[in-house]
Amino acid sequence: MKVFAVIERASDGGYGICCPDLKGVALYGYGLTEQEAKEDLLFNLEGILEHYEEENLPLPEVLNGKIVFEYKYDFSGFFQAYPIFNVSELAITVGVNSSLLRKYKKRLAFASPRQRKKIETGIHSLAQKLSTVQF
Repeated sequence: MKVFAVIERASDGGYGICCPDLKGVALYGYGLTEQEAKEDLLFNLEGILEHYEEENLPLPEVLNGKIVFEYKYDFSGFFQAYPIFNVSELAITVGVNSSLLRKYKKRLAFASPRQRKKIETGIHSLAQKLSTVQF
């Protein structure tokens, strides 16, 4: 089963990961680095599965079968992971209001699905252009 795991910037500057698709199961990861947070998420999943087994409890439907995480960033997590991006310049590049993108970064506002797709498409286009750079 594929589960979306959302990487966020934690309030202390580290990384948090949550799994909103796992209804009824509170699964989180935390770390000072993105990799530590991913490892913590897996460790916590193992702990939850062990708890159900030790207590002879039936697994919730969302935990049946093999779980494969597909990681996504929220905007705060993206800018935490890629600090090389200047918010104002990236906003211009992807065609969104820079003030609004700063609000997304700080979690003061949240982008609509359409706006998220526009930004994601712009970043992918930039990545494609960057991949052709030669020195």
